[in-house]
Amino acid sequence: MKHLADLLLLGDPRLYETCEPVRREELPLVAGWVADLHNVMEEIRATYQFGRGIAAPQLGIMKRLFYLNVPGPGHAGPQVIINPEIVQASDDMDELWDDCMSFPNLLVRVRRHRSLTLRYRDEHWQEHTWAVTDWSLSELIQHEYDHLNGVLCTMRAVDAQAFRWRPTPV
Repeated sequence: MKHLADLLLLGDPRLYETCEPVRREELPLVAGWVADLHNVMEEIRATYQFGRGIAAPQLGIMKRLFYLNVPGPGHAGPQVIINPEIVQASDDMDELWDDCMSFPNLLVRVRRHRSLTLRYRDEHWQEHTWAVTDWSLSELIQHEYDHLNGVLCTMRAVDAQAFRWRPTPV
């Protein structure tokens, strides 16, 4: 089982690599990968009081997979996203202060698409197409998707002043 200490941190060269697709024959490995992602996300939540998604490469698993667990009403609960492809993104964009588990004390101002359509497979290898109109989910999916392509939100900063420290949790 992987833990918070296994999380790759800003500067680790693996965070800048493009991940390989998950192959169907690797499906038996997915449950273990997801358990590790879930465990580390829970440790991040307990330590830093944030975390709704985590990408496999953040744990050194260089596969096109991310795990979402968005709390609150109206959310589907934990979701495993395998081999995602953004097939459409809105022209309408917005800015936000983005955060990342790989640099938990840093916030970065970025621009993201307000909505998107995502094609992916789930942990049962079923294909899905998801029209994401919720801004909060759209920006989260784009953040995790970027990780699979070796792109960190630091690389999407809107300008040179787009960085700030996260306030310390009380």
